[in-house]
Amino acid sequence: MAQPFNKLHWSRFVEYDQYLVPDSLDQALAMLAEFNGSARVIAGGTDVVPELRGRRAKVAALVDISRLPDMDGIEQEGGFIRLGPLATHARVAASQLIRDKAAPLAEGCSWVGSPQIRNVATVGGNLVSGQPAADASVPLFALDAEVTIAGPQGERRTPLSDFFLDVGKTAIDPSREIMTGISFPALGENQGGCYQRLAQRKALVLPMLACATLVKVDPQNKTFAGVALSLGPVAPTPMRERVAEQMLLGQPIGKEIIAKAAESASSQCSPRDSLLRGSCDYRQAMVRVFVERGLTRSLALAGHALS
Repeated sequence: MAQPFNKLHWSRFVEYDQYLVPDSLDQALAMLAEFNGSARVIAGGTDVVPELRGRRAKVAALVDISRLPDMDGIEQEGGFIRLGPLATHARVAASQLIRDKAAPLAEGCSWVGSPQIRNVATVGGNLVSGQPAADASVPLFALDAEVTIAGPQGERRTPLSDFFLDVGKTAIDPSREIMTGISFPALGENQGGCYQRLAQRKALVLPMLACATLVKVDPQNKTFAGVALSLGPVAPTPMRERVAEQMLLGQPIGKEIIAKAAESASSQCSPRDSLLRGSCDYRQAMVRVFVERGLTRSLALAGHALS
């Protein structure tokens, strides 16, 4: 069905011919196929509408998927959390399940924009935007999330390690494909994680640095049984600091090895100098601080506070 322009308060600021609201996933994919690459998926619209207003993209039609059924759930199935891509940041941040089993994601979503934006913007949209410091993308990368994508050739699953391609570019084509699910392992016993954000003010600004940290502790040997470090924007995409992760894995837990891993993570990053986000040297120094703080806090949340 097409929705009249006069019901969209922002329609006078953007150029498009049709605004379509499908009732099912199949119908939405058919609509995209009909326009053969000149349509665009829209849900919360907090990324798409500014892009269209700024004339950075031109479309013949917008396909609003916000009413598709079963696309905004938050639930646990076995050891995995299944997240609908239409779940808003506000719902994810408030979810007790996410707070208990994926704390870095709850923290990240709580920082997005303003209350008004968090109540509209979707986690799926945050991923599709492909920004290297998106507040949901960085913790989901640390959580080893994968996304399910539906398109003309059927459905496929893609880990976030293969999803982010470049600044603003991901493995999904929003003119032909639709994200239908996000899944990741739930944190369990002897695991802890956190999210940190550095910005010039507390709201309505992209971060100068974002860091998600996860640890799993071997309580018997008091060693690192698992580590994940995700950072942004220190590269064209969200970055997993694999060298530091491997440096910690299997090692006895202590302040010295944490400091070495933090120094390694800092040296592996290459953020560009920016008037808005600070110099490369400053952000490299803050990577060291955030990784050290994040590991220490994550260990405490895993029940192994450093003495």
